[in-house]
Amino acid sequence: MKITAGGVVAAEWTKFSSLRSTWITTGVSVVLLIAFGAIASASFSGDNLSAVDLALSGSIMAALTVGVLGALLGASEYTTGMIRATLAAVPRRLPVLWSKSLVAGLAAAVVMTAGAFAAFAVSSALLNDKVGSLALADDGVLRALVGAGLYLGLVAILGVALGMLVRSSAGAIAILAGLLLIVPGLAALLPDKMADTITPYLPSNAGSAVMALTHGEGTLAPWTGLAVFAGYVVVALVAAAYRLKKTDA
Repeated sequence: MKITAGGVVAAEWTKFSSLRSTWITTGVSVVLLIAFGAIASASFSGDNLSAVDLALSGSIMAALTVGVLGALLGASEYTTGMIRATLAAVPRRLPVLWSKSLVAGLAAAVVMTAGAFAAFAVSSALLNDKVGSLALADDGVLRALVGAGLYLGLVAILGVALGMLVRSSAGAIAILAGLLLIVPGLAALLPDKMADTITPYLPSNAGSAVMALTHGEGTLAPWTGLAVFAGYVVVALVAAAYRLKKTDA
């Protein structure tokens, strides 16, 4: 029987949607995004953050969670040995990677975009009186909320790529956490001039630029930042594709 691209995608969606851990992890991602935004909005009393910044303050934790989701999808079959059956059914191999990436990325983008809008709605209702409220029609608000979903969708794809590259859920999650959390902290230890040059181009800083309502000097423009982050994702996918094609399962 001929294996079609749609068939491979359907198979990966079945695997993805049939696991209880998928729904738990996805639900936790949304809860974290909304909960952190609500807490930040209710308690913040300064004047250096916008209502959107506060609403999306849980995006870091949400990114880690959807990244874990992607890593599990990418690496779990190597852990169980089921990858051999998958590759026997899809001997060209690469459609497996593309399909896993599409399923994880699209699911995360849709769910987390909805989560971003929910976080904004909840946070707007809880804003401290000292923080000005915003409406969806205000400049940059829709871009930030939709951008949050796109960024988190790309994080899920990065998780898949890392999972299939290192073939270990724990290893992929560790690398992902290092890229999103540890590397920015290490960059802050560099001399000021060097740190100012490098920091905007780090994965998490570049990707999250699309969620910021305002941008200061030395930060990337919203869509430029997302494009830079997408570049990191493409590099990871290419590396995963090379290993998948050239080495045994």
